Amino acid sequence: MATLTESRPRVVARPLTLSRDKVLYGGLLVLTAIAYLWGLSKNGYANEYYAAAVQAGSTSWKAWFFGAFDSSSFITVDKTPGALWVMGLSGRIFGFSSWSMLVPEALMGVASVGFVYVSVRRWFSANAGLLAGGILALTPVAVLMFRFNNPDALLIMLLCAGAWAVTRAIDSEKHAARWMMLAGALVGFGFLAKMLQAFLILPAFGLAYLVAGRSALGKRIVHSVLAVVAMIVSAGWWIAIVELVPASARPWIGGSSTNSILELTLGYNGLGRLNGNETGSVGGGTGNPGWGGATGVQRLFGGEFASQIAWLLPAALLAIVVLLVAAGKAPRADRTRAFTILWGGWLVGTGLVFSFMQGIIHSYYMIALAPAIGALVGAAMMVLWRRRDEWLPRATLAGGILLTAGWSFALLNETPSWNPWLRWVVLITGAIAAGAVLMVPEFGLNRATARRVGLATGALLIVTALAGPAAYSVSTIATAHAGALPTAGPEGAGGMGGRGGMGGRAGGPPGQTGTQPGTTTGTAPTGGMRGGGGFLGGGGISSVSSELVALLQKGSTGYTWAAAAVTANGAAPLQIAAEVPIMAIGGFNGTDPAPSLAEFKELVAQGKVHYFVGSSGGGFGGSRGGTSSEISTWVSENFTAQTVGSTTVYDLTTSN
Repeated sequence: MATLTESRPRVVARPLTLSRDKVLYGGLLVLTAIAYLWGLSKNGYANEYYAAAVQAGSTSWKAWFFGAFDSSSFITVDKTPGALWVMGLSGRIFGFSSWSMLVPEALMGVASVGFVYVSVRRWFSANAGLLAGGILALTPVAVLMFRFNNPDALLIMLLCAGAWAVTRAIDSEKHAARWMMLAGALVGFGFLAKMLQAFLILPAFGLAYLVAGRSALGKRIVHSVLAVVAMIVSAGWWIAIVELVPASARPWIGGSSTNSILELTLGYNGLGRLNGNETGSVGGGTGNPGWGGATGVQRLFGGEFASQIAWLLPAALLAIVVLLVAAGKAPRADRTRAFTILWGGWLVGTGLVFSFMQGIIHSYYMIALAPAIGALVGAAMMVLWRRRDEWLPRATLAGGILLTAGWSFALLNETPSWNPWLRWVVLITGAIAAGAVLMVPEFGLNRATARRVGLATGALLIVTALAGPAAYSVSTIATAHAGALPTAGPEGAGGMGGRGGMGGRAGGPPGQTGTQPGTTTGTAPTGGMRGGGGFLGGGGISSVSSELVALLQKGSTGYTWAAAAVTANGAAPLQIAAEVPIMAIGGFNGTDPAPSLAEFKELVAQGKVHYFVGSSGGGFGGSRGGTSSEISTWVSENFTAQTVGSTTVYDLTTSN
């Protein structure tokens, strides 16, 4: 009786041939670039919180280095600035605009697809690499985030490059140390993109090399230690500088309560995400269903996450089993086993953290799973396809096809009014493909006919796997997205408010917010932009009147900050529209103790702040108390309000 471990083909890297592999690889990258760049400007400034910091960095080197929100460097964003460096440099070279900010993100997506392709192809085949890269390229949340300005695009590109470097290290004995140090440096820079999330893949990277590297065990351990050192240096140099620079000479560290980058790293953006104890959080809390739903393995398969990432997640988990069985009792350095540890460890480790973390989690975080899903499914499908003449691989492949078809049908059924025919096409195509895989080898076809039937079956298989996510990706490309909490796919996709995620449509004039997550005030920005963020303050640049822009621009002369506004989300549209520095009181959500009331009074007395914009309590900062609420109250009691456009403004140079 045949088993998956019998007659296992030796997997070796094969040279690219110009006639086929290079052309198809180039075509994959070109098509990915077209998809990610198509109509990119419709997303405008995307997440204006980061856009404002990119704008600041494109005009001030100090703001660029520290990741400051404003060009006068009052406060940083609540992340390390790696992604802002890339976009800020682009803004310096080409001028700050939606295109100069978002094109680098799209190109990072193309590079990520390329790294997944070369990693999978090296140990399997060009076809496996094409399928793996295509799955990543067409994952809805990947399409969303590679066209957006959050830090995730840079993080994913660096981690994909790191996985490729580990693959090269496993293959090399002479240069293994160099490759492992490169992998460590890439992960370290990933920390500068999105902090501790970059380290979730470390167990998979390290274990894969320790198990399958060609060098002796002692050398493998030394190489791993060198990789860790490279990672610490790559991630730590910026942290060390920030810690050593006097607080008076740098911006306040946004997201921290003690002006410490270490606190931000280990607290709000570290352990707080795991246990829910996040100082300064806008919500979160242990088990709070408002942020990602209930914890558990079911989290990624339902609610707001499923439509973003879960299309091929069941298939990827099956792929791990298939690849481990295929490796069987092969020698320690077997590449199939190493591949499974590397990419399977990435998927399972990161997936479990996302499933059980009790702090803030958003659906767009799921992009971190997309490369591993693509790699695993691409490799396992090729392993099974090559051995479809054997009954067990054939039955496993057919079962995987039916599983994927049924799961895609269920996900598409969550938006029953959106292209209702598509789910039936996927289901029927999957049934036909599974039947062909099971039955065709029994017919004893000649080679030419079998090849044609095999090509047709392969095409049906790819349609089954990719039709659903591809359709969601096309919908994502065709729709404008903006705000703090974007979601991919058509109207109604996902849970928790669907199209707008928790924030709904971005709306409301600067400085005004809804009273609870999921509600907004004001009207939506023009263009039907999809995404959340309105509940954190600010209705987007479209809500900033020309009268207010003119006032801020004229009033910026001779002042360090043209105005102050509570929350960075309230300040961002003002800063972007008027192109002048705006002080974001309380940072991202108004809860940072910066500045204190006494410090703000001193800045006003020194003539450094001209106006105060918005007086509705400043979002969470005002409603939850703290210095932002104290400042808002002091301003309203001591200065005269005026209405500019539809916004309340106080002139801080003229007291009552």
